[in-house]
Amino acid sequence: MKHIIIDCDPGHDDALAILTAIAHAEKLRILGITTIGGNQTLEKVTTNAKNILEFVQAEIPLATGQKGPLTKELRIAPEAHGDSGMDGPYFNGEHYPIASDNAVLFMYEKIRACTQKVILVGLGPLTNIALLIKVFPEIRNKIEYISIMGGGLERGNTTALAEFNIYVDPEAAEIVFNSDIPIVMSGLDVTEQAEITVAEINGLKNKGRVSHLAYELLHFYNLSGRQFGFINSPIHDLCAIAFLIDPRMFSGTSYHVDVITEGKARGLTYADKRLAAVGKQNTFVLEQVNRKEFVHLLTDALAYLDALSPIDRENKH
Repeated sequence: MKHIIIDCDPGHDDALAILTAIAHAEKLRILGITTIGGNQTLEKVTTNAKNILEFVQAEIPLATGQKGPLTKELRIAPEAHGDSGMDGPYFNGEHYPIASDNAVLFMYEKIRACTQKVILVGLGPLTNIALLIKVFPEIRNKIEYISIMGGGLERGNTTALAEFNIYVDPEAAEIVFNSDIPIVMSGLDVTEQAEITVAEINGLKNKGRVSHLAYELLHFYNLSGRQFGFINSPIHDLCAIAFLIDPRMFSGTSYHVDVITEGKARGLTYADKRLAAVGKQNTFVLEQVNRKEFVHLLTDALAYLDALSPIDRENKH
């Protein structure tokens, strides 16, 4: 059993990652979910997290984190995720409780109280996690590793060199990559392979309640992705969760990875690939994924949650 905390900025792909993690309670114990200003404002992404958790009647503590990066203004991405940060589905206004408005302290207390090492899952800018490491450096010994969706060794998406999550707060990313905590990096190198096809998205439409929610999320996300050249839809953030559930579907290489914080290359994650590399290997970079197994992991998780849905059960009687 892996004990995890998910730090996120929902986000269509964050939502699918959260749902998949919830569906695998036999492998993942979610100690809490924290939000971070990223793809949209902190208020909007927190509302999105609340809506997803309420939709499946979860009982996972939710805490709010930093509104923006350590040193710069927050850059949001409405062009990708819409004005709400998770456009597509309609939610009817349920309210999910907030356990804490201090994500850093919340994470610290959850990790300290856990009897085994905890895995942090970073699905947004790494501001909350960087502050945790800086404010409570002693907690590093209780973190097994950090599974992040962020970066890319071959290319970026926000700029030609920088991926969005790292670009938003490269100063925070630099702290995390140099923390001596092992990192598993799901960068664009692998996440753009982890795509769901239009036909597979449409196949979710007439299934259960949670699968239909995923259809609504992915339908919007797919249409939005066309402007960036995508035909199918990479589910970026799900990679960081899928690796925890079934690492065998991935392959990768260990490198020393660092982050550039200034100039035209701001937000670039780069690996030392020299034969005589300087610096110890701090990051396992995922490079390949079995796409079919990845999609099956998602659809099986959604089907499992469909079967648990009280509304679906009522409709069957």
